[in-house]
Amino acid sequence: MLDFYWYPKCSTCQKAKKWLTANGVDFKEIHIVDNPPAKDELRRMVDASGIDLKKFFNTSGQQYRELQLKDRLPEMSEDEKLELLASNGMLIKRPLAWNGTEATVGFKEESYKNTWS
Repeated sequence: MLDFYWYPKCSTCQKAKKWLTANGVDFKEIHIVDNPPAKDELRRMVDASGIDLKKFFNTSGQQYRELQLKDRLPEMSEDEKLELLASNGMLIKRPLAWNGTEATVGFKEESYKNTWS
């Protein structure tokens, strides 16, 4: 079963959910703001996905800008970055899909097709 971390008001998340449904993928919706993944879970996602940790950040989000993370992230340890993401779902790029062995961040139809079909 796929854990699908999303924000219902996000149009990209809505497109991804529509794609998953249309392609018969069994998934569990998890509101990313109310229930962000825990730090250890995020670490497993990063390690399994091979995706750079900085790609897990929602760089276009208001809170990213308010916290001046563009300037702060390079100075932070991996542990601090994971802690920050786990503490605030709005900082995580969405949607985030995870099945325990593979993860995708954001929505690109080609990526979903290759990973979740």
